[in-house]
Amino acid sequence: MPLHVTDFTWTQTDSAVHVCVPLKGAKTGSVDVVSTDEYLKVHFPPFLFEAFWFRPVVDERSSAKISDGVAVFTLPKRSQQVWERLMRNTDDKETRRTIRERALKEQQLKVSAENKRRAENLQAERRFAVEATMKLENEERDQIQKMKDAERERTTVELAAWQNHLNQARTRTTGPEPEPTSPGRNQLDAEKKKNWVEVPPLRPGRTIGVTFTPRDFPTALRESRVPEEEEWLRKQAEARRGVGSDLTELKDLTEEEKNPDWLKERGDKCFRSGDHLGALNAYSLALRLNNKLPALYSNRAAVHLKLRNLHKAIEDCSQALDLLSPVVGANAAARLRASVRRGSAFCQLQLYAEGLQDYEAALKIDPHNEALQEDAQRIRDIIQGSAAGQTERWT
Repeated sequence: MPLHVTDFTWTQTDSAVHVCVPLKGAKTGSVDVVSTDEYLKVHFPPFLFEAFWFRPVVDERSSAKISDGVAVFTLPKRSQQVWERLMRNTDDKETRRTIRERALKEQQLKVSAENKRRAENLQAERRFAVEATMKLENEERDQIQKMKDAERERTTVELAAWQNHLNQARTRTTGPEPEPTSPGRNQLDAEKKKNWVEVPPLRPGRTIGVTFTPRDFPTALRESRVPEEEEWLRKQAEARRGVGSDLTELKDLTEEEKNPDWLKERGDKCFRSGDHLGALNAYSLALRLNNKLPALYSNRAAVHLKLRNLHKAIEDCSQALDLLSPVVGANAAARLRASVRRGSAFCQLQLYAEGLQDYEAALKIDPHNEALQEDAQRIRDIIQGSAAGQTERWT
């Protein structure tokens, strides 16, 4: 049962109501608010504040300011008059239930409209990006064509000048000859002139740009592992296309809730805000939709560690490491996280030998990580019996 908040305060004017709800130490990201013209709910587990307004308010123009320790709501009245009290006097559970259900439906419509608006904005941004890219490509293509035309024109002018120069040289070789001084010498000079042609000038050089097709992996070819890299890319593509076989059981989900990537982001946000059960549910549903994504298993293992489900954490880490094959540089960071999480779970179960193997595997990936080096040495000391008081690190 939630604990109802009763130490709230409120003030009013003829046109608005101001309500101040203490959050009792709750973080801003963990506060859930549902607001309509006749109802307000502020939920921050394990506390709950509910208000069934004495008169309707204008929810579209209402505002909320939530900060650490307090939530302040400003609610314009639909009719300007002084209220006798803040909430209606009703103990009818059926009436309250009806108002709650109506408020939840209105909230769902608001969320759907907001998601639709965001999707439209995203589509418009993508369309604008495509149009801008096409415009840049057309401008680049026009610029290249102009350069080609200018080069063609320059070459035509040079060719015409060379042809004119060649014609002039031929004219000089066939022009009037001087009076011969001796028959043999004049005949030899005439033969030389007929066979002489001037060499055209050298054309100026130009630089040709060369580009190479980018590779998915930045390592040099002599250092790369082409078959393993191609196999990893193929598995990633198949995982992205994979969808669970039990979608018929999940037909009531929204389109977003059928997207494993959206569910992963949802789980990440819940984990960061401390809602570990919410994160666990999000990752588990995502795995029902697509069980080929190693990040889902690894992130769910982190949640199990927080909830002390140590055997389940080990199982998820092992599944993630099985999917993170073949071993390539692109999945090194993911393998490191899964190894450390499984090693931590082993150590919390006091299976230090198994935990040390995972920490040493992580050190092979990141040998200069000082925190990993310290943890691995601490485990070695525990195994050797020289650090009996250090076991609380994993307990």
